[in-house]
Amino acid sequence: MTNKIFKTLLTGAFFTIGSASVSLSAECIAPANPGGGWDFTCRSITKIMYDIGAVDSPVQVTNMAGGGGGLAYAHVVNERNSDSELIVAASSATATRLAQNAYSGMTYDQVRFLGAIGADPGVIVVAADSPHKTLNDLLDAVIANPSQHAFAGGSAAGGFDHLKVLMALGKKGFTDISKVKYIGVDGDADAITQTVGGFTSAMTGDISGVVGFIKSGDVRVLASFTDERIPGFENIPTAKEQGVDVVAVNWRGLYTPKGASEESYKNWTEALRKVGDSAEWAAAMKANGLAPFNKVGPNFQDYVVGVMAEIQALSKELGVMK
Repeated sequence: MTNKIFKTLLTGAFFTIGSASVSLSAECIAPANPGGGWDFTCRSITKIMYDIGAVDSPVQVTNMAGGGGGLAYAHVVNERNSDSELIVAASSATATRLAQNAYSGMTYDQVRFLGAIGADPGVIVVAADSPHKTLNDLLDAVIANPSQHAFAGGSAAGGFDHLKVLMALGKKGFTDISKVKYIGVDGDADAITQTVGGFTSAMTGDISGVVGFIKSGDVRVLASFTDERIPGFENIPTAKEQGVDVVAVNWRGLYTPKGASEESYKNWTEALRKVGDSAEWAAAMKANGLAPFNKVGPNFQDYVVGVMAEIQALSKELGVMK
């Protein structure tokens, strides 16, 4: 075998997604550091894709933190617009930033959303040794003296994690949102570090990004922003139970470059649909506190547009955008 032929076989190797072929360079970008929600989305979904035979070879996962997902978004739009082998983790935080023009003029229609197969309940978390034992303890302390408290979250200022805090405070009658300190970092893991280290009073994020810290005993979850308690985490009270009527879940899904082939879009959506229907994903959702949420295919793009309109209206109401 000549070196030329051998090289061709290596670079031209293929695996299948559904009935189509995609090269072994297939990749999922997690737009944050390891350990957060986007990282969980990429690693869990692509592993199950391979385990259940939706793809024939493992999908490479790449972490690309920066700009609250903006670096990865720009990378896809500007450098890999026609890459049929690329998928990217997305969430409600992605839609929030696009709605608020946080990605430097980039718009939702520059990519194609594949779908979402789970919803990550929002949570408010404090360090294990925090003096705040309930959600109302924390919110009342912030209202009494905003300058003495700060929240850390995996989204940029004015992003989805930030909005959850503002909504909760709003339900308590607090409207002077400019006084609420918020530190946006790249992912839930970094936000937890800020809180456990004593730099912030609390972390606002999603349950999947804090499961490991709950199990290690580093943190205490004061509330989940769900209608009912999270399956598998029934010891965590909802905000509604505590008189704070806020529901905020973060859908977990994927997008792909807009210029990728129609065939690859159909095959990636089919692979994602198979994961969403699998027993393996059901187990992963339960283990990580995800709630059922299954919207896959072209109609998901319409759903994202609707969500963005709601976010823009809420953001204007809260004063975080004009």
